[in-house]
Amino acid sequence: MDQSKLKPPIGAKHRRKRVGRGDGSGHGTYSGRGCKGQKSRSGGGVRLGFEGGQLPLIKRLPRKRGFVNIFRIEYNVVNVGKLKVFAPNTEVTPQELLKARLVKSLKRPVKVLGDGEIDRPLVVRVDKFSAAAERKIVAVGGRVEAI
Repeated sequence: MDQSKLKPPIGAKHRRKRVGRGDGSGHGTYSGRGCKGQKSRSGGGVRLGFEGGQLPLIKRLPRKRGFVNIFRIEYNVVNVGKLKVFAPNTEVTPQELLKARLVKSLKRPVKVLGDGEIDRPLVVRVDKFSAAAERKIVAVGGRVEAI
């Protein structure tokens, strides 16, 4: 096989469309934009979902727009595996978690989740626990107390 004879298949390569380069180019005068109107102007066109002033579909179907639960509680989450920074038999409170930089602020309640392993007994006093986290803490001789 001779590499100098290699060619891409016919139709695989296209020349770039150069618009506005005279009538002889086939894309002169109006540059493929037709005559007058909003879509012919630079920066023209309408935003996504615009229907010419008619109430758009996305506003006509509220059930399709999603839902925000106004009663949702956002928690600071800490995984059980991260509690290894505390010495055995320590009382772990939100303030202690803040000092250890495991939570960013005390504005949100704290929830302990069950990811990771724990190898020391701790007394954990936070707002909420997942079932797996509670199991793991109690299994190593610790205590869980919801505030």
